[in-house]
Amino acid sequence: MDERKIAVIGGTGDLGFGLVVRWARAGVPVVIGSRDEKKAQDAAERARNLLHSAVLPGLAPNVQIAGFENVRAAAEAPVVVLAVPFPAQAGILKSIRGSLQDAMLVDTTVPLAVAVGGRPTRVLGVWQGSAAEQARELVPANIPVLAAFHNLSAELLQDLAAPLDCDVLICGDDEPAKQTLFPLVNLIPGLRPVDAGPLEMARVTEALTALLISVNRRYRVQHSGIRITGLDSEL
Repeated sequence: MDERKIAVIGGTGDLGFGLVVRWARAGVPVVIGSRDEKKAQDAAERARNLLHSAVLPGLAPNVQIAGFENVRAAAEAPVVVLAVPFPAQAGILKSIRGSLQDAMLVDTTVPLAVAVGGRPTRVLGVWQGSAAEQARELVPANIPVLAAFHNLSAELLQDLAAPLDCDVLICGDDEPAKQTLFPLVNLIPGLRPVDAGPLEMARVTEALTALLISVNRRYRVQHSGIRITGLDSEL
């Protein structure tokens, strides 16, 4: 297994696809996972075409993007990022849990009420406290689980010409896993990883997404993000 490879389960969706193209641009081998392998392969081809057609500084010469069904995709990489809507989270985790061998899981799920017909500025109550803590219960105990990437603009991530300026709040109980994720965040220019504490803090970082949606609406903007002041510019 390539130690630098990242699998993005839900890489056909907005956030997942944005992470795929940004990491692939930096030269990281990426695997897109989907319930439908053809859909994953089509997304991989779309990502390759986007990167090859872009005339951008810092574009890695070798773009490696593949697409597989979720179970195989999860088995292909030591870092597995779950970027799916909340209603799909539990089912997908149950389907791939057997493939998460010697891997770490990065959960990006936000339980917005819009998933059940409610307002996007509200979050659903999750029995475990957060979507990330639910993920913790659904995967093997030996698999580190981190929560991250909740507060990024998917649209900006996909626009490779757009500059990013946002902190990525990372929650988790496994320090080595955090130290693995931090440099991967730093590979995306304009993003800064911030250790936001234990996994239980994900209930706060997930809810910040609803807050940002409210800010976007009030100020008629689309891409508000989070910056933590008082920290070194590079962590």
